[in-house]
Amino acid sequence: MRLTKFTDLALRAVMRLAVTAPEESVTTREVAESMDVPYAHMAKVVTRLQHLGVVEARRGRGGGLALTERGRHSSVGWLARTLEGDEEVVACEVDPPCPLRSACRLRGALREAQEAFYRALDPLTVAELVKSPTGPLLISLSPRPSP
Repeated sequence: MRLTKFTDLALRAVMRLAVTAPEESVTTREVAESMDVPYAHMAKVVTRLQHLGVVEARRGRGGGLALTERGRHSSVGWLARTLEGDEEVVACEVDPPCPLRSACRLRGALREAQEAFYRALDPLTVAELVKSPTGPLLISLSPRPSP
Protein backbone atom coordinates (compact mmCIF):
# COMPACT_ATOMS: atom_id res chain seq x y z
CA MET A 1 0.00 0.00 0.00
CA ARG A 2 1.31 3.41 -0.90
CA LEU A 3 -0.18 6.68 0.31
CA THR A 4 -0.68 9.54 -2.10
CA LYS A 5 1.66 12.51 -1.85
CA PHE A 6 -1.32 14.56 -0.62
CA THR A 7 -1.89 12.25 2.37
CA ASP A 8 1.82 12.15 3.09
CA LEU A 9 1.96 15.96 3.18
CA ALA A 10 -1.15 16.12 5.36
CA LEU A 11 0.29 13.72 7.92
CA ARG A 12 3.57 15.63 8.00
CA ALA A 13 1.70 18.94 8.38
CA VAL A 14 -0.35 17.73 11.36
CA MET A 15 2.82 16.37 12.94
CA ARG A 16 4.50 19.76 12.50
CA LEU A 17 1.50 21.54 13.99
CA ALA A 18 1.34 19.07 16.88
CA VAL A 19 4.70 20.34 18.17
CA THR A 20 3.79 24.00 17.85
CA ALA A 21 3.50 25.72 21.22
CA PRO A 22 0.03 27.24 21.85
CA GLU A 23 1.45 30.78 21.97
CA GLU A 24 3.46 30.25 18.77
CA SER A 25 2.07 31.27 15.40
CA VAL A 26 2.99 29.21 12.35
CA THR A 27 1.83 29.92 8.80
CA THR A 28 1.12 27.62 5.91
CA ARG A 29 4.23 28.99 4.22
CA GLU A 30 6.38 28.15 7.25
CA VAL A 31 5.00 24.61 7.39
CA ALA A 32 5.68 24.20 3.66
CA GLU A 33 9.23 25.50 4.03
CA SER A 34 9.99 23.30 7.03
CA MET A 35 8.76 20.26 5.09
CA ASP A 36 10.54 21.40 1.89
CA VAL A 37 7.39 21.31 -0.24
CA PRO A 38 5.79 23.91 -2.52
CA TYR A 39 3.51 26.42 -0.78
CA ALA A 40 0.65 25.76 -3.25
CA HIS A 41 0.60 22.05 -2.36
CA MET A 42 0.64 22.76 1.36
CA ALA A 43 -2.14 25.35 1.00
CA LYS A 44 -4.40 22.69 -0.57
CA VAL A 45 -3.52 20.25 2.20
CA VAL A 46 -4.26 22.80 4.92
CA THR A 47 -7.63 23.64 3.34
CA ARG A 48 -8.61 19.96 3.36
CA LEU A 49 -7.46 19.55 6.97
CA GLN A 50 -9.56 22.58 7.92
CA HIS A 51 -12.63 21.01 6.34
CA LEU A 52 -12.00 17.87 8.41
CA GLY A 53 -11.82 19.95 11.60
CA VAL A 54 -8.22 18.89 12.21
CA VAL A 55 -6.60 22.29 11.65
CA GLU A 56 -7.80 25.77 12.51
CA ALA A 57 -6.59 28.80 10.57
CA ARG A 58 -6.66 32.25 12.13
CA ARG A 59 -6.40 35.27 9.85
CA GLY A 60 -4.75 38.59 10.41
CA ARG A 61 -1.96 39.81 12.63
CA GLY A 62 -0.92 37.07 15.01
CA GLY A 63 -2.87 34.58 12.94
CA GLY A 64 -1.66 31.25 11.72
CA LEU A 65 -2.40 27.57 11.91
CA ALA A 66 -3.20 25.47 14.93
CA LEU A 67 -3.96 21.81 15.37
CA THR A 68 -7.39 21.35 16.96
CA GLU A 69 -8.03 18.96 19.83
CA ARG A 70 -9.76 16.71 17.30
CA GLY A 71 -6.61 16.80 15.19
CA ARG A 72 -4.31 16.07 18.12
CA HIS A 73 -6.33 13.01 19.12
CA SER A 74 -7.18 11.82 15.62
CA SER A 75 -6.30 8.30 14.65
CA VAL A 76 -3.66 8.14 11.95
CA GLY A 77 -5.72 5.35 10.36
CA TRP A 78 -8.81 7.58 10.23
CA LEU A 79 -6.82 10.44 8.72
CA ALA A 80 -5.24 8.20 6.09
CA ARG A 81 -8.59 6.57 5.18
CA THR A 82 -10.33 9.93 4.96
CA LEU A 83 -7.63 11.61 2.91
CA GLU A 84 -7.13 8.66 0.58
CA GLY A 85 -10.86 8.26 -0.08
CA ASP A 86 -12.56 5.07 -1.17
CA GLU A 87 -10.13 4.25 -3.95
CA GLU A 88 -9.23 0.61 -4.24
CA VAL A 89 -5.65 -0.57 -4.66
CA VAL A 90 -6.43 -1.82 -8.18
CA ALA A 91 -8.61 -0.16 -10.81
CA CYS A 92 -10.67 -3.01 -12.23
CA GLU A 93 -13.36 -0.83 -13.79
CA VAL A 94 -11.11 1.44 -15.86
CA ASP A 95 -11.47 1.62 -19.61
CA PRO A 96 -11.05 -1.04 -20.76
CA PRO A 97 -12.34 -2.95 -17.73
CA CYS A 98 -10.34 -5.94 -16.56
CA PRO A 99 -11.69 -9.15 -18.15
CA LEU A 100 -11.13 -11.01 -14.86
CA ARG A 101 -13.27 -8.71 -12.68
CA SER A 102 -16.31 -11.02 -12.46
CA ALA A 103 -14.29 -13.96 -11.09
CA CYS A 104 -11.14 -12.36 -9.67
CA ARG A 105 -9.99 -13.21 -6.17
CA LEU A 106 -7.13 -10.69 -6.24
CA ARG A 107 -9.39 -7.64 -5.92
CA GLY A 108 -10.94 -8.89 -2.67
CA ALA A 109 -7.57 -9.90 -1.24
CA LEU A 110 -6.12 -6.48 -2.01
CA ARG A 111 -9.15 -4.77 -0.43
CA GLU A 112 -8.59 -6.82 2.75
CA ALA A 113 -4.89 -5.95 2.74
CA GLN A 114 -5.72 -2.26 2.34
CA GLU A 115 -8.08 -2.38 5.32
CA ALA A 116 -5.46 -4.25 7.39
CA PHE A 117 -3.02 -1.44 6.57
CA TYR A 118 -5.45 1.18 7.92
CA ARG A 119 -6.34 -0.95 10.96
CA ALA A 120 -2.64 -1.12 11.86
CA LEU A 121 -2.63 2.71 11.95
CA ASP A 122 -5.93 3.07 13.85
CA PRO A 123 -4.49 2.83 17.39
CA LEU A 124 -1.85 5.50 16.68
CA THR A 125 -2.83 9.15 17.27
CA VAL A 126 -1.21 12.30 15.94
CA ALA A 127 -0.09 13.16 19.48
CA GLU A 128 1.71 9.81 19.70
CA LEU A 129 3.44 10.41 16.36
CA VAL A 130 5.34 13.38 17.75
CA LYS A 131 6.76 11.79 20.85
CA SER A 132 10.54 11.70 21.07
CA PRO A 133 12.59 11.44 18.93
CA THR A 134 10.21 12.80 16.25
CA GLY A 135 8.90 15.84 18.11
CA PRO A 136 12.31 17.37 18.88
CA LEU A 137 13.38 16.83 15.27
CA LEU A 138 10.25 18.58 14.00
CA ILE A 139 10.91 21.50 16.32
CA SER A 140 14.48 21.77 15.01
CA LEU A 141 13.10 22.09 11.46
CA SER A 142 11.06 25.15 12.42
CA PRO A 143 12.29 28.54 11.29
CA ARG A 144 13.97 30.47 14.08
CA PRO A 145 12.57 33.93 14.86
CA SER A 146 14.93 36.80 14.09
CA PRO A 147 16.47 38.53 17.15
